[in-house]
Amino acid sequence: MDKSHTKKVSMLKDERELEEVLKELFTSQRLAVLGTQRDGQPYANLVAFTASKDLKSLFFATARATRKYANITADSRVTILIDNRSNQDLDFSKAAAVTATGRAEEVPDAEREDILAIYLAKHPMLEEFVRSPSCAVLCIRVDTYYLVRRFQNVMELHVK
Repeated sequence: MDKSHTKKVSMLKDERELEEVLKELFTSQRLAVLGTQRDGQPYANLVAFTASKDLKSLFFATARATRKYANITADSRVTILIDNRSNQDLDFSKAAAVTATGRAEEVPDAEREDILAIYLAKHPMLEEFVRSPSCAVLCIRVDTYYLVRRFQNVMELHVK
Protein backbone atom coordinates (compact mmCIF):
# COMPACT_ATOMS: atom_id res chain seq x y z
CA MET A 1 0.00 0.00 0.00
CA ASP A 2 1.42 3.36 -0.99
CA LYS A 3 1.85 6.12 1.58
CA SER A 4 -0.70 8.45 -0.06
CA HIS A 5 -3.44 5.79 0.30
CA THR A 6 -2.50 5.23 3.94
CA LYS A 7 -2.68 8.97 4.58
CA LYS A 8 -6.10 9.23 2.89
CA VAL A 9 -7.45 6.31 4.95
CA SER A 10 -6.10 7.92 8.12
CA MET A 11 -7.66 11.27 7.20
CA LEU A 12 -11.02 9.60 6.51
CA LYS A 13 -10.84 7.79 9.86
CA ASP A 14 -10.02 11.09 11.60
CA GLU A 15 -12.88 12.84 9.78
CA ARG A 16 -15.39 10.14 10.80
CA GLU A 17 -14.15 10.29 14.39
CA LEU A 18 -14.47 14.07 14.38
CA GLU A 19 -18.02 13.89 12.98
CA GLU A 20 -18.99 11.41 15.72
CA VAL A 21 -17.59 13.68 18.44
CA LEU A 22 -19.44 16.65 16.94
CA LYS A 23 -22.72 14.73 16.82
CA GLU A 24 -22.28 13.68 20.46
CA LEU A 25 -21.55 17.26 21.56
CA PHE A 26 -24.47 18.64 19.57
CA THR A 27 -26.84 16.06 21.04
CA SER A 28 -25.68 16.35 24.64
CA GLN A 29 -25.29 20.12 24.88
CA ARG A 30 -28.16 22.58 24.80
CA LEU A 31 -26.35 25.92 24.97
CA ALA A 32 -23.55 27.49 22.99
CA VAL A 33 -21.64 30.76 23.03
CA LEU A 34 -22.30 32.79 19.90
CA GLY A 35 -19.71 35.35 18.85
CA THR A 36 -20.59 38.31 16.65
CA GLN A 37 -18.93 41.65 16.06
CA ARG A 38 -19.75 45.13 14.93
CA ASP A 39 -17.31 47.89 14.07
CA GLY A 40 -14.47 45.70 15.34
CA GLN A 41 -16.04 45.15 18.77
CA PRO A 42 -16.63 41.44 19.59
CA TYR A 43 -19.81 40.41 21.37
CA ALA A 44 -20.73 37.03 22.91
CA ASN A 45 -24.06 35.53 23.95
CA LEU A 46 -25.42 32.25 25.21
CA VAL A 47 -27.89 30.73 22.76
CA ALA A 48 -29.94 27.54 22.67
CA PHE A 49 -28.91 25.72 19.48
CA THR A 50 -29.43 22.63 17.41
CA ALA A 51 -27.60 21.16 14.43
CA SER A 52 -28.61 19.74 11.08
CA LYS A 53 -28.02 16.01 10.63
CA ASP A 54 -25.39 16.64 7.96
CA LEU A 55 -23.51 19.04 10.30
CA LYS A 56 -23.51 21.75 7.63
CA SER A 57 -25.76 24.08 9.63
CA LEU A 58 -26.40 25.16 13.20
CA PHE A 59 -29.63 26.89 14.22
CA PHE A 60 -30.59 29.28 17.00
CA ALA A 61 -33.35 31.78 17.72
CA THR A 62 -33.21 35.36 18.91
CA ALA A 63 -35.46 38.35 19.17
CA ARG A 64 -34.96 40.78 16.30
CA ALA A 65 -34.54 43.63 18.80
CA THR A 66 -31.23 42.28 20.15
CA ARG A 67 -27.65 43.39 19.72
CA LYS A 68 -26.71 39.97 18.34
CA TYR A 69 -29.36 40.25 15.61
CA ALA A 70 -28.22 43.79 14.74
CA ASN A 71 -24.60 42.59 14.64
CA ILE A 72 -25.46 39.69 12.33
CA THR A 73 -27.48 41.98 10.08
CA ALA A 74 -24.43 44.28 9.80
CA ASP A 75 -21.88 41.45 9.42
CA SER A 76 -23.02 37.85 8.95
CA ARG A 77 -19.67 36.33 9.98
CA VAL A 78 -20.07 34.49 13.29
CA THR A 79 -18.43 31.92 15.48
CA ILE A 80 -20.06 29.56 17.93
CA LEU A 81 -18.47 27.56 20.74
CA ILE A 82 -20.01 24.35 22.08
CA ASP A 83 -18.31 22.45 24.88
CA ASN A 84 -18.94 19.80 27.52
CA ARG A 85 -16.96 21.22 30.44
CA SER A 86 -18.07 20.56 33.99
CA ASN A 87 -15.82 23.08 35.79
CA GLN A 88 -13.81 20.26 37.31
CA ASP A 89 -10.05 19.61 37.16
CA LEU A 90 -10.77 16.66 34.84
CA ASP A 91 -11.85 19.12 32.16
CA PHE A 92 -8.19 19.72 31.30
CA SER A 93 -7.89 16.13 30.11
CA LYS A 94 -11.49 15.12 29.36
CA ALA A 95 -13.45 18.13 28.09
CA ALA A 96 -14.10 18.76 24.42
CA ALA A 97 -14.87 22.08 22.79
CA VAL A 98 -15.76 22.81 19.19
CA THR A 99 -15.64 26.21 17.56
CA ALA A 100 -17.58 26.60 14.33
CA THR A 101 -17.05 29.52 11.98
CA GLY A 102 -19.44 30.55 9.25
CA ARG A 103 -22.13 32.98 8.23
CA ALA A 104 -25.52 33.45 9.86
CA GLU A 105 -28.71 34.34 8.06
CA GLU A 106 -32.37 34.33 8.96
CA VAL A 107 -34.17 31.16 7.93
CA PRO A 108 -36.58 31.93 5.05
CA ASP A 109 -40.30 31.64 5.83
CA ALA A 110 -40.59 28.65 3.47
CA GLU A 111 -38.10 26.65 5.61
CA ARG A 112 -39.01 28.02 9.04
CA GLU A 113 -41.47 25.28 10.10
CA ASP A 114 -39.08 22.46 9.13
CA ILE A 115 -36.24 24.08 11.09
CA LEU A 116 -38.52 24.81 14.05
CA ALA A 117 -39.50 21.13 14.19
CA ILE A 118 -35.81 20.22 14.62
CA TYR A 119 -35.19 23.07 17.06
CA LEU A 120 -38.25 22.41 19.22
CA ALA A 121 -37.50 18.69 19.42
CA LYS A 122 -34.46 19.72 21.46
CA HIS A 123 -35.90 22.86 23.13
CA PRO A 124 -39.68 22.34 23.57
CA MET A 125 -39.79 24.87 26.41
CA LEU A 126 -38.93 27.64 23.91
CA GLU A 127 -41.99 27.15 21.68
CA GLU A 128 -43.80 30.30 22.77
CA PHE A 129 -40.62 32.34 22.26
CA VAL A 130 -39.79 31.01 18.78
CA ARG A 131 -43.38 31.35 17.56
CA SER A 132 -43.48 35.02 18.51
CA PRO A 133 -43.54 37.37 15.49
CA SER A 134 -40.58 39.24 16.99
CA CYS A 135 -38.39 36.11 17.00
CA ALA A 136 -35.95 35.31 14.22
CA VAL A 137 -34.70 31.78 13.57
CA LEU A 138 -31.16 31.90 12.26
CA CYS A 139 -29.01 29.41 10.41
CA ILE A 140 -25.25 29.35 10.62
CA ARG A 141 -23.82 27.88 7.42
CA VAL A 142 -20.68 26.34 8.84
CA ASP A 143 -17.40 26.72 6.97
CA THR A 144 -15.06 25.06 9.47
CA TYR A 145 -15.20 23.19 12.77
CA TYR A 146 -12.22 23.26 15.15
CA LEU A 147 -12.39 20.58 17.83
CA VAL A 148 -10.10 20.71 20.85
CA ARG A 149 -9.87 17.70 23.16
CA ARG A 150 -7.48 16.73 25.92
CA PHE A 151 -6.58 20.42 26.26
CA GLN A 152 -4.22 20.50 23.24
CA ASN A 153 -5.41 18.00 20.64
CA VAL A 154 -6.91 20.03 17.76
CA MET A 155 -8.78 18.60 14.80
CA GLU A 156 -10.22 20.58 11.91
CA LEU A 157 -13.14 19.80 9.61
CA HIS A 158 -13.91 21.90 6.55
CA VAL A 159 -17.58 21.60 5.63
CA LYS A 160 -18.19 20.95 1.96
